[in-house]
Amino acid sequence: MNTPSAGSVESKFGHSEEGSHDQERTGLDCVQEMSDARAENNDLRSFGRRRGRKATLRQRALLDELLPRVTIDPDRLTASGVHDSTDLAALCGSPGSQVWLEIGFGGGEHLIWQARNNPHVVIIGSEPFEDGIVKVLTAIESGGLDHVRLFADDVRPLLRTMPDASISSEFILFHDPKPKRRHQKRRLIGPALIAELARVMRDGAQLRFATDIGDYARTSLLALNENVNFEWCAKRPIDWRERPTDWPPTRYEQKAIREGRRRYYFQFRRI
Repeated sequence: MNTPSAGSVESKFGHSEEGSHDQERTGLDCVQEMSDARAENNDLRSFGRRRGRKATLRQRALLDELLPRVTIDPDRLTASGVHDSTDLAALCGSPGSQVWLEIGFGGGEHLIWQARNNPHVVIIGSEPFEDGIVKVLTAIESGGLDHVRLFADDVRPLLRTMPDASISSEFILFHDPKPKRRHQKRRLIGPALIAELARVMRDGAQLRFATDIGDYARTSLLALNENVNFEWCAKRPIDWRERPTDWPPTRYEQKAIREGRRRYYFQFRRI
C-alpha cells in the first residue's frame, strides 16, 4: 500500500476531539519515584492516577504476593544479560515462545483474551493503574495464564532494557490520548517511542494501535508514517474503521461506542 501523505492523514482524521479520557489526575507513589529515578531520558508522565478504589484485603494480597512473582523488571533484564527473544522468553518462563507486548492494558480485557487464546506466547503487559493490575492478577491466579508477565509502571524504562528484535506483536489500545492541547506533549506515541518500538520489534512483527480521538489518530499516524521501519497495512477504509475479529474490545472502546465516538484501528508491520 502507498504510504499516505501528511495531507491525506489530516483530511481523514481532522483535528482535536474531546473524549472520555479528558480528566485531571494527580498522585505519586513510591513506584513512580523509582521509575522517575531510573528514567534516563526524562520521560514526561504519560498516564494519570495510579489508584481508583482502595484495594481490598484480597487485592492487596495479590499485589504483595503474586505481583512480585510475575513482574518483569528492567534491572533484572539488564543484570541477566538478555540478548535476544529466546533469552527474553526463557526469562519469562516459556523458552522458545514468541513474546508479545501490550502497553497500557487498562482493565486487561484484551490482554486476558489474547493470553487465553494464545497459550504458547509470552505476553508482557505494562500498566501503571493499580486496578487494572489487580484484574490481570486475578485472572492469573484463577489459572492458565502462567505465560503472562507484568510491569506495573510506565513502559519506557522497560523498553530501553529489552533486546533488539525481541517482540513479535505490540498493542497500544485506547491509551490515554491527552486531548487537551496543553497536555498533548505528554502523549505516549511520538517519534521517540516509535523509534524504540522499531528497535525491539522483529522484522514482520505487527503493531496494533487504536484510539477514539481523531487528533491522536492523526498525530500518531503521521509519526508512524515518518518512521521508515513501519508500513501501514490498510488497503481500504474498512481496514482502519472496523476492529478485526481477533482483536477483542476493551472497556474504553465500549464506552466510546456508547457515547457515539468514532474509533480508529491501525495495524502496522515492522519492515
